[in-house]
Amino acid sequence: MALEELQKYLEETKVLLEKATGKRVSDALTNKMQQKSQKKAALLDNKMPAAVVAPITTGYTVKTSNYEWDQSDKFMKIYITLTAVHQVPTENVQVHFTERSFDLLVKNLSGKSYSMIVDNLLKSISVGGSSKKVKTDMVLNLCRKKWKMLNHIKCKEKEKPSYDTETDPRKRLMNIKENLGRR
Repeated sequence: MALEELQKYLEETKVLLEKATGKRVSDALTNKMQQKSQKKAALLDNKMPAAVVAPITTGYTVKTSNYEWDQSDKFMKIYITLTAVHQVPTENVQVHFTERSFDLLVKNLSGKSYSMIVDNLLKSISVGGSSKKVKTDMVLNLCRKKWKMLNHIKCKEKEKPSYDTETDPRKRLMNIKENLGRR
């Protein structure tokens, strides 16, 4: 293939990639685009002096919203799965934390950038105590909690009164009625 044909092929593949909605289709197009980019680079190396290196261009930004979460006593953990993210340089994975949100940006992963914004968290997080870890095919955001319960329901469950099982059932019923009247 000539250099011009490769360039046209890459442009056409990029247009198709922007229109693709399925994960398999976009992955296949991305792989083809990388293969053709490598061929183009090899052709350019043959034509150009060895000292000149073509700049790496990133494609478009993909907004991802798929994540899982878990919590411990100190952290709310958000797991974002991105294939091969562990192969990207650490400076290309950036997380910006605020009191009620975080913004993840992964640059130049398979020729694309990935963005995820989670805002309007139920409670505030500690910006200074929050961090990120890059694991195999995953970014783990550790949001340092400033609260003990995740939602109001769990908090109300803790406030349930204990009932005395030793007293007379009629007396317990009267106590329940009195407590309901106070609310």
